[in-house]
Order: sequence, then structure tokens, then C-alpha cells
Amino acid sequence: MTSRRFANLLRRAPWLVHIPLRLLRPFHAHVTVGAVGAVFNAEGQLLLVEHVFHPLTPWGLPGGGMNRGETPDQTVRRELLEETALRVEIVQPLIVAKSHLLPHHLDIGYLCRLSAPDQPIRLSRELLAYRWFALHEELPPLSPFHAEVVRRAAAVLAILD
Repeated sequence: MTSRRFANLLRRAPWLVHIPLRLLRPFHAHVTVGAVGAVFNAEGQLLLVEHVFHPLTPWGLPGGGMNRGETPDQTVRRELLEETALRVEIVQPLIVAKSHLLPHHLDIGYLCRLSAPDQPIRLSRELLAYRWFALHEELPPLSPFHAEVVRRAAAVLAILD
């Protein structure tokens, strides 16, 4: 069967595509996804939070794991709301990287801004503290991924300004 005839068959019966996909599913990589947001306020300050569950580099960007049926940008919005009570807008994705620590995990970093100014922050039990940092200030030690997200966010903001 030629590729053209096969394509025509699939166009008449698109459900046929699902058969090999379901058969091959056990052999595909199963990955988890985490998404973080580099959140900036109206003054151009970056939000960093102190995490309970990150003992080596407690300070970092807010975010967390993607739930089933969720997109990464939905994950960032949900995690920010759950962890800090902040509503954010996604400006753009900054980086997608394979985790160095977890073999089947992807991390995604986003540039975000507050949906409305002067939102009060209420920390979840996963966080100990928060602080807004100017980009020219010395930041606390960050994980390599979070540091790269911040570096890329600063570069994008420099272009946008």
C-alpha cells in the first residue's frame, strides 16, 4: 500500500490511528512535568519563595507539578494561586529542560506578571517566606534550573523595556 492510499484510508477512518498508538503506549516514555513562574511586579521585582521541600536550595521560583489533563501554563497559574494566592498572566515560556535529578521529568519555566497590582500574598504550608527582589540585587542561591529561568526572564525583560 502506498503512503497516499494509506493516508486516504486514515482520513476515511481516523479512529484506526488510535490502535497502534494504544499498542505502542507501554513503550513510550512516561514523564512528569513541573512548571515554575518568574513572576514580576509592576516595579520589575522578581518574586522568590522559600520552599519547605527544597532543602539544598530553599529559595526559588513558585511552581509545582502538572496534574493530569492540565497544560503547563494552567499548572503555573494554579500553583501560583495555591502557593501564594496570586493571580498571574503568562507572558511567554522561557525554557523547557530535562531534569538533572529525575530521569523522566521535564521542567518548564515561564515569564509571568501579576494580573492585578497590590495583590496580597498568602503563603501555603509548602512555603516558609517570600521576598520581592530587584534584578540588580544579589539573589539567594538558586537551583541551576531556577537560575536559568531568572537569567532568561531578565534578558526578555531587557528587550521588552
